[in-house]
Amino acid sequence: MGCFTKLILTGLGWAFGGPIGGIIGYALGSLFSARNPITFRSEVNEHFGNTEEKRDFNVTLLVLSAAVMKADGGVKKSELDYVKRFFLQNFGQERAENYIKMLREILDKDYNIYDVSRQVGQYMDYSSRLQLLHYLFGIAASDGNVSNPEIDVIHTISMYMGVSESDYLSIKAMFVREINATDNAYKILGIDPNASDEEVKKAYREMAKKNHPDLVSNLGEDVRQAAEKKFQEINQAYETIKKQRGL
Repeated sequence: MGCFTKLILTGLGWAFGGPIGGIIGYALGSLFSARNPITFRSEVNEHFGNTEEKRDFNVTLLVLSAAVMKADGGVKKSELDYVKRFFLQNFGQERAENYIKMLREILDKDYNIYDVSRQVGQYMDYSSRLQLLHYLFGIAASDGNVSNPEIDVIHTISMYMGVSESDYLSIKAMFVREINATDNAYKILGIDPNASDEEVKKAYREMAKKNHPDLVSNLGEDVRQAAEKKFQEINQAYETIKKQRGL
């Protein structure tokens, strides 16, 4: 999960304002409600880091995480542990603990994920949005089962972030697998089983190009490694179809 930290570097300026800014203000204010403005700013920098873009993205990540965690009616320990591990691996013990405190504040409120997701789509590059979907599906799958309500919430987030339906379904297929491996392979490549051999090859080329690890190499080696795993899933899907078709 460490790779997702580098997503904070992809924003084109996370001085969001708007709905995300309001959420950040509420969450931080709840943690430091008794402080004067100077002390407030100092403590926010100390506990969450002094880079505004990073704080803004991380709180946004918490909001979307909370939406997935609450989707099926209750927050599971496995989901909370997954998020805790993510922040612990990326920010160390003290800051991770503060982000989890903030998450608990966010979990107690209901936020408009449509506006938040739309704003994320406006400021985050496409490859990073795909990685974010991986993270959210990881939360959903942390208990060994991705429920329909969780799928619905992630689908909504995906649509409002501007991720294409075929790319969403491809990522979903990596977490919600068909019993038949070949059927699942077609979903990962985003094509129908009735597609021609040429259409299969074209779909593979396009998916491989879109998800090539080099696209995120500027974000750091850990992000590239995560992209490599996704790339391997795509290659494996293509090999499964080739074997089934005798290509």
